[in-house]
Amino acid sequence: MRDKLFAPARDPLWSAVAAVACSLLVSFLAIAATGRDPVAGFGNLLAGALGGPGPLGETAIKSAVLILTGLSVAVAFTVGLFNIGAEGQLIWGGLAAAVAGRFDNPLALPLSLLSAALAGAAWGVLPGLLKVRRGVHEVISTILLNWIAIHLVHGWLVAGPLAAAGGGASISVAGTEPIVHAAWLPRFFPGSRFDLGFPLALLIAAGVWFLLTRTRRGFEWRAVGAGPEAAQASGIPAARRVCEAMALSGALAGLAGALLILGTEHKYPGVFRTGYGFDGIAVALVGGGSAAGTAVAGLFFGAVRAGSTRLQLSGIHPSFAELIQGIAVLLVAAPRIFLPLWKKLRGGEASGFRPQASGERR
Repeated sequence: MRDKLFAPARDPLWSAVAAVACSLLVSFLAIAATGRDPVAGFGNLLAGALGGPGPLGETAIKSAVLILTGLSVAVAFTVGLFNIGAEGQLIWGGLAAAVAGRFDNPLALPLSLLSAALAGAAWGVLPGLLKVRRGVHEVISTILLNWIAIHLVHGWLVAGPLAAAGGGASISVAGTEPIVHAAWLPRFFPGSRFDLGFPLALLIAAGVWFLLTRTRRGFEWRAVGAGPEAAQASGIPAARRVCEAMALSGALAGLAGALLILGTEHKYPGVFRTGYGFDGIAVALVGGGSAAGTAVAGLFFGAVRAGSTRLQLSGIHPSFAELIQGIAVLLVAAPRIFLPLWKKLRGGEASGFRPQASGERR
């Protein structure tokens, strides 16, 4: 039983669990070293994440967005690409949702979500096309596309052509026209922002898991990630599969932007600096590049991010929660730290296994 539980194939899972546990321990000790009460600090963190309908709603909102941006990065991992552009894709998705949500009709909500997915997919497929047709490295192209999206949307569209009437001249009231009420994500509990976005994100995560692990297309994507030349030689159109995966990657990030606009903002605001797209990289890494692991990591980081606001009650700055996330990612990025422990638990030799994203090339 122990051999099966700690089999080499489960090393990424246990490395992620150990990384999160160690990050919490280090954070606990760091709080104590500053002279604050770590028990009270973590108690406030937990209360801020799970202590009632209000905190649960904040955790659900943040977790849903992180799950989708994490999945965006994880899907790109599958074909061997590193999508740094989820932030830009999220921005375009949010803007598309805000524009589509201004038109009052019975299908305002699904049309807004669809518009966000299409906008994100269009922005996500660009680095895929540049990769397969011109050999442009996806890290470079996605980083640059992030800045293009930020300046086009924030610096021109939201402040200019799409600005609300009378609001474009002042940053404090800048933004697009509000979306119609029919485009709002339904909320489940009075006094809580827990809305449809959370179960929708979990449903999408299940769909991505099924696609990647139980379908022919998912197998072909993983084959391309493992070795594009071998995949091409076996008859798989590698270039097309890369573009497909990047389109889905962008669509997922675009939907994350839609959840923010349709669930909390109800318009595209003049100042929209989320950082969720970049946090999605950490979520995907801690989740081992798998859909299930990414969903669990998104839930964890969403809870930490939501609970961080209550840290001030213990005299701890809310940004301290970022320490937990940073240490967890650092430990996941150095998996050999835990190999001696897995060796001992298996009762045999270390396997030398190196956790990797499902699409990382060998």
